[in-house]
Amino acid sequence: MKLYQYPKCSTCRNAVKFLRANDIPFESIDITQQPPTIDELQTMLAAYDGEIGRLFNRSGVRYRELKLKDSLPTMSEADALALLANDGKLIKRPFLVNESGPSLVGFKEAEWQAVV
Repeated sequence: MKLYQYPKCSTCRNAVKFLRANDIPFESIDITQQPPTIDELQTMLAAYDGEIGRLFNRSGVRYRELKLKDSLPTMSEADALALLANDGKLIKRPFLVNESGPSLVGFKEAEWQAVV
């Protein structure tokens, strides 16, 4: 499992605590240094029924700076994925890539408990 996370994010720290408390092995990756790949983003997008907005950190500064609230609805999927793959701060986190099962965006303990 790969956990893309931002070390200063309290939600990400809660996800790390959860994984460790449940003895779930994972590779921690700083999402700001190494964002998920296009393939990983496409896999996550499929898991969320193509709702591209679910992958964006809508409360983030970069999201507001780029005025994505207005432009995202008319943006092509390819352009949106390219934007995410090039700027980890735009991605909702934590971003858990699970090669052997469902992947998850964000941290809700009950949801993670059911999946991992």
